[in-house]
Amino acid sequence: SYIYFSLHLDSHYADLALGENEFDTPVLSQQTIEPINNKPCKTITGVKPVNNLTSHTGNTCWFFGKRNSEMSPPLDVASIRREEKTEVEEDDKLSLLTWNIDGLDGEEQPQRARGLCSYILEYSPDVVLLQEMVQPYIRFMHKRLATNYTFIEGGEIGYFTTMLLKKTRVTLLDSKILPFRYSRMMRNLLIAQVMFRGQKVCLMTSHFESCKDNSGERMRQFNAVIKRMTVFGISATSVICDLWEQLGEPEKCRYTWDTWANTNKEMRFKNRLRFDRVYLRRAVKDGVPRMEPHSMALVGLERLKCGRYTSDHWGIYCTFSFE
Repeated sequence: SYIYFSLHLDSHYADLALGENEFDTPVLSQQTIEPINNKPCKTITGVKPVNNLTSHTGNTCWFFGKRNSEMSPPLDVASIRREEKTEVEEDDKLSLLTWNIDGLDGEEQPQRARGLCSYILEYSPDVVLLQEMVQPYIRFMHKRLATNYTFIEGGEIGYFTTMLLKKTRVTLLDSKILPFRYSRMMRNLLIAQVMFRGQKVCLMTSHFESCKDNSGERMRQFNAVIKRMTVFGISATSVICDLWEQLGEPEKCRYTWDTWANTNKEMRFKNRLRFDRVYLRRAVKDGVPRMEPHSMALVGLERLKCGRYTSDHWGIYCTFSFE
């Protein structure tokens, strides 16, 4: 099997070190949730009640694109996308879009939701991983995309992660939600076992704890996910790779949160950070095809007619080949 997962690393995530096992409860099905820390837990889709939920300024994706906010997108962007999409489908590559959509931002939300759907329809990815999803977005997207995509939601209240699987290319086998025991922000790991053109693939997405003060919890969550991806007896570094690093660290895909270029947030200090990341764990069994990174690009770089961007994060569109 192959494991791919995208995650959102918030600011100040450096000095990652192996920590305690974060997952103290068994893997939960999408329809069940068990008490955590011996406290009663409402039976909903993988989300536990949270008291005094702290606000945050973090985001939910894995890359930042450096571009002057006044620049127009390259003239050949649309043609490149169409060519890449056609190539993916013809060559049986798995295509994936991951994006922190900043659903918590209420500014121009209907136009931004329409922009998100337009990007999904244009790129036509096999898999879509979204973070900071909210119910208004879900309802809007269901009306426009449910015919072509299977929806898997990592929660029902507040904000949460969501997966979309293209029905003609990806078959859902099972999905689970793994809550982070100590999260104060309803964070969890959403997992889906799928079949893609005869090959089993495990998909994961998560939005780690936000803000500098929660760096310790964020590190625990990151390490817990890496540990879950690791094959027993095999070093994680030998089988797990950062997609951006594996593809030669392309400068145009370095920054997924770029307040110099993206003006959705009014920030006192400008920042360019690689919050959003994609990790791949290759198959290790002999005779099993290995998934390899093929390409990546940032999306969402164009302003909408309302003057805002689809999100304060850029999305990451990437493709994978089987060898």
